[in-house]
Amino acid sequence: MERTLVLDQSFMPIATIGWQRAITLLTLGKIEVIEEYDREVRSRYLAIKLPAVARLLSKFRRRKKAVKFSRHNILARDSWKCQYCGTRVSTSSMTVDHVVPRAQGGITRWENVVTCCQGCNAKKKDRTPAQAGMYLFKEPVKPTWVPVFTIPLSGPIPDQWRDYIYWMGALETS
Repeated sequence: MERTLVLDQSFMPIATIGWQRAITLLTLGKIEVIEEYDREVRSRYLAIKLPAVARLLSKFRRRKKAVKFSRHNILARDSWKCQYCGTRVSTSSMTVDHVVPRAQGGITRWENVVTCCQGCNAKKKDRTPAQAGMYLFKEPVKPTWVPVFTIPLSGPIPDQWRDYIYWMGALETS
């Protein structure tokens, strides 16, 4: 099933929606179609190509809500680096460390957890950084911004989207 990539007014991707919803928004005058698929849908009086990429015509306002406390957002806040040795480690081998250990009354919250590699976590054990002779690169704080903004994608990326999606790495071609 074809999906439509939705862009904000500055052409930044913000969501994907079904083509039916995109056609509804188009008829309501809320979006403009930038790219189309070859496939079209027909009614008795109308034939329209399915929208592949559409841009909102009015300003998109993100809801201001608290950043979700999650392992992934902690890793993103800390740039996927151990906060004790600075090593960049894969997401699967990173751990989340309590600066003040729970054994010493530390609680699980933004200001008391950091990204940590397994080696530093084993070295620190149930001690504070000072007790273990270790130092933090930066103090943990609650972010006021969403560290990671992702649009879930499944399956191959349509060719019509490629000019509008900004990639951190190389695109695989199938």
